[in-house]
Amino acid sequence: MARLLALLLVPASLAAQGSQELEVIPVQGNVYMLQTAAAGGNVGVLPGPDGVLLVDNQVPNLSEAVVRGVRRITDEPLRFVINTHVHIDHIGGNTLMAGMGATIIAQENVHRRMLRELRIPRGGGRFMPQPAESARPIMTFGETATFRMNGEEVQVFHVPPAHTDGDSFVYFVDSDVLHAGDVFRTNMYPIVDVYNGGTVGGMIEAMEIAVDLAGPDTKVIPGHGFGYTDRDGLIEFLDMLTDVYDTIREMVAEGLWLDEVLEAGPTAAYDARWRGTESWNEQDLIPIIYSEVGGAAPTVPR
Repeated sequence: MARLLALLLVPASLAAQGSQELEVIPVQGNVYMLQTAAAGGNVGVLPGPDGVLLVDNQVPNLSEAVVRGVRRITDEPLRFVINTHVHIDHIGGNTLMAGMGATIIAQENVHRRMLRELRIPRGGGRFMPQPAESARPIMTFGETATFRMNGEEVQVFHVPPAHTDGDSFVYFVDSDVLHAGDVFRTNMYPIVDVYNGGTVGGMIEAMEIAVDLAGPDTKVIPGHGFGYTDRDGLIEFLDMLTDVYDTIREMVAEGLWLDEVLEAGPTAAYDARWRGTESWNEQDLIPIIYSEVGGAAPTVPR
């Protein structure tokens, strides 16, 4: 009955725009996730009598679908949106939801990155317009923030520069659910956004934090990937990334040039599982690791 009422409360202007619906997935305890058919930008949802807390909110043209997804869970108002980082598929609904009364919150580096045009890593680094002032967080934090609402303690904390330099994990303590943002994904090799301060070493450190936090019953929402996973899913990703990182570091120590590393295929054992899409695969990740561990392109013909 509550869900039927929630559907009836969706404004006609929202229902009329766009036909795509997001899948509503109960995760554990009080926490839900919203997912697109392509597993893009997974949204965390904490509903309850104190209002709704969202973790991320998709691209702009799906922000209304996010609202409709929330309305299938609850008719309580949107109160808070936490942005896990600065990319448009996680902040795209900020303007809409701020206009609905939600308070946008993010780590300080996310706000700083929004003060100029954005650059995203795929395709060699593409530029996007600066987010509107209405899309920027009006509350920021340095290292940690804590919410206590809907019978839940929600811990938000900044992790080492990983996917970007503004990445945050969001841990729903009572429900034992971790939203890891794009530091962790289950459907492809990690995207390390060097234009926004990301590092592979920092991603490994952040994943170690996630593994240490997770217990045997913890459920983990990835930034991208179908459904939620668990501590074993975190370990699988961390082991892969650490092995590739160490292998490339050893190759650099042996004096191999980048083209030789690429030809050697340091990710070969993992490609079938993690290659993902042509827009980002091992050919994008390997040069970033190579550079980070001290490799350099030749400056004179060999």
